[in-house]
Amino acid sequence: MALAFDLSFTHTEGRWNVPGSWTGADYPDLHMFTELARTAERGGIDMLFFGDGVGIPDTWENSADAAVKWGISWPRHDMSPIIAALGQATSKIGFGLTYSSTYMHPFYIARLLNSLDHVTNGRIAFNVVASARTSDAANYGFDQLMNHDMRYERMEEFIDVCQRLWDSVEPDAIVRDHTTGIFADPAKVHRLDHHGKHFHVRGPLPSVPSPQGKPVLVQAGSSPRGIRASAAFADIVFGSGGHHASQKRHRSELNTALQNAGRDPASVGILWAIQVVLGASRSEAVARREEMLGMLPMEGVGAYLSYNTGFDFSVLPRSFVLGELRASIVAAQGTQSGFVDRLISDRGAESRLSRDEFFDEGWRYSTGYDQTIAGTASEVADEMAEQFEVTGSRGGFMISNPLRTPGAVGDVVDYLVPELRARGLRSDDYVGSTLRSNLLGSSLQK
Repeated sequence: MALAFDLSFTHTEGRWNVPGSWTGADYPDLHMFTELARTAERGGIDMLFFGDGVGIPDTWENSADAAVKWGISWPRHDMSPIIAALGQATSKIGFGLTYSSTYMHPFYIARLLNSLDHVTNGRIAFNVVASARTSDAANYGFDQLMNHDMRYERMEEFIDVCQRLWDSVEPDAIVRDHTTGIFADPAKVHRLDHHGKHFHVRGPLPSVPSPQGKPVLVQAGSSPRGIRASAAFADIVFGSGGHHASQKRHRSELNTALQNAGRDPASVGILWAIQVVLGASRSEAVARREEMLGMLPMEGVGAYLSYNTGFDFSVLPRSFVLGELRASIVAAQGTQSGFVDRLISDRGAESRLSRDEFFDEGWRYSTGYDQTIAGTASEVADEMAEQFEVTGSRGGFMISNPLRTPGAVGDVVDYLVPELRARGLRSDDYVGSTLRSNLLGSSLQK
């Protein structure tokens, strides 16, 4: 199974305040990230992943005050300079970087990622997102969210342009002939002359082809339209772990979409997002997990849920029907999956919840408590192996740290990884020199 670490939120949602976390350092301290990268590489982890958002959450009560007060999904820096530095401190581990196709331009992103792939010697992945957050939209000059399906239509054109830009200079175009003085073959450098619905790009990319040719492409959409976009171009997909029924459904729907797109379902894996708390005994690990429930006050939970859904949950009535709430989220062009869909899956669309019940469930969801696997290394490996098997043994896991940084990462490397290796679920070392060869290795190409 492939393994990645999600370092997107090591300092937000109360994690910075957990005893033993970020000791002697404050985000975005480069030394802390260097320590994390070297520790992860020592354990053979395939990728460090960095999600992103460019706005301070202000969906809750139409104000950013709660997010600022409690550190909800902010601060967030552009991690590309950090990744460039980490690439020099490591030699094998890969790096996943996130940018929005809703607001960014494909020419800029294609050129940036080409450069980062050079700097890291072929260890870059691009997580492309369709943004559904009003504060992000406002920072790019949008008065309202783009229509949900339009965001994915734009994403597909965005990636198509990026792919063609990365291909616009053929791998052997650069000849550097010292006898003739010819640097490159013009016949192998191609203009795009792309004129689409969303973008106009002449091309070609003014860059030397990078070690991977193009970054590993990652996508996380789990709505029907998002899954269709994943099937169109993704090398690997992100999905929510810890819930077997929804995981199997996501895998099944992705398989169908891949077949409809003319792609082999066995060639595209899913990295299931999970949180792990390890202990010398199960009781110790469970006690550590309980710390998560005290990390956020209710106001912080509301700000987090509202931001990530694109809907202000502060307006909820005393009681409501889940299906009607979902319809309101769709009408607001919010995210059509996640917490509310999980509740509907568990309880049914006709179920009625009180406001207090909703936020009690939201408290557990926003901390990731219900999705956190707590136990000894052997017990955690048991659950991961089961999830891996029931979802087709394609892909792996993206592990996030719900508590201490960097200590919990060291726990995974020192205790969980050896257990997975002993079971034949992980190799003893990296199988190749690029992220593509490692992340998309044996588990995807049987």
